[in-house]
Amino acid sequence: MLKYFSADWVFPVTAPAIKNGIIGVNHAGEIVEVSTQETTNAAKNEIITYSGAIVPGFINTHCHLELSHMLGKISKRTGLVNFVQAVISNRHSNADEQLRAMEAADLQMFENGIVAVGDISNEIGSKLIKQRSNIYYHTFVEAMGFNPKNAFLVMDGALRVREGFLPLPVSVTAHAPYSVSGELFNLINSRAEQEGAILSVHNQETKDENDFFISKTGGFLNLYQFLELDIAFFSPAGKSSLQTWLPHIKKQKTLLVHNTVTDQEDINFSRRMHPDLFWCLCPQANLYIEDALPDVDLLIAEGVKITLGTDSLASNHQLNILAEMKTLQDRKQVNFELMLQWATQNGAKFLGVDGQFGSLSIGKKPGLNLVQLSTDFSIQSDKVIKLI
Repeated sequence: MLKYFSADWVFPVTAPAIKNGIIGVNHAGEIVEVSTQETTNAAKNEIITYSGAIVPGFINTHCHLELSHMLGKISKRTGLVNFVQAVISNRHSNADEQLRAMEAADLQMFENGIVAVGDISNEIGSKLIKQRSNIYYHTFVEAMGFNPKNAFLVMDGALRVREGFLPLPVSVTAHAPYSVSGELFNLINSRAEQEGAILSVHNQETKDENDFFISKTGGFLNLYQFLELDIAFFSPAGKSSLQTWLPHIKKQKTLLVHNTVTDQEDINFSRRMHPDLFWCLCPQANLYIEDALPDVDLLIAEGVKITLGTDSLASNHQLNILAEMKTLQDRKQVNFELMLQWATQNGAKFLGVDGQFGSLSIGKKPGLNLVQLSTDFSIQSDKVIKLI
């Protein structure tokens, strides 16, 4: 049996918005019709009509499900170095509490119209949630080890966690430049090339990160002291963080997450070095941790492939992609239709699931969300009504 949904506007993403558009779906949620009042095959009494705009399900390309129990436990605007220390100090908790928090976070994302997630994991605890979820998950198992002597040992540990997540979609990836040695980056890259895997790296979240790689100065020295890590072996490259680590990742599709202090020179460098980069923005987390946003205007002007993420409940009040879009609209005046492409099609392409998600196209099962827009397509509320 077919169901037909109509709204003031329908946004297919891969085609112009349709005024009073109609979407027909079958019992499996597959789109069988994208039409107008004049061209639909449905009888008038078969169409369910809403006030608002129908858009595809959202893609959250960066989340940390296993940190969900840390909601409200870390102060805002501490800066990244203090935030990382707080995560390390608070991440371990009662197993039942962690499981319940992950279940609630997964349900929250589902109810907020999120259909696919790129999720960062350091351990196996989230597997059961992902197996049972209505959301598609790709798990990025983080490898962390800044001392080059430990690269093989760290990689072996990450591969064991990866094996535990199979047969779910999973790949081993790097946490961040300040926590991964060049040798470990090379091992990660080699494995990704063998498997055709996608990668995700926290990139340039703070000025301190660039300072460390340029001159071995800044707040990260305090982090290594906190970790009791002797970094006498490290010599600064005299280049930004991105320009230091990116040459280790040769060609695999890679997500750069946060990019808070990325500049024109970094983007120019990235174009020369890597053919398939995506740039993930997590604006609410950026404001929570650093009280700063990336140079979004620069990223738009340069035409890079942008996606959206929520980060974790350790650095956010909610897991809601529409709320991230509204923040960018209110703070950076970004156009809704452009952000919608980031939040749907681009994210689906990065995760390799654009055959199912990312646009309202015949044959896909992208999910249908209802959102409220003004007459000039400004987001009026971060409330999402999930239609299917």
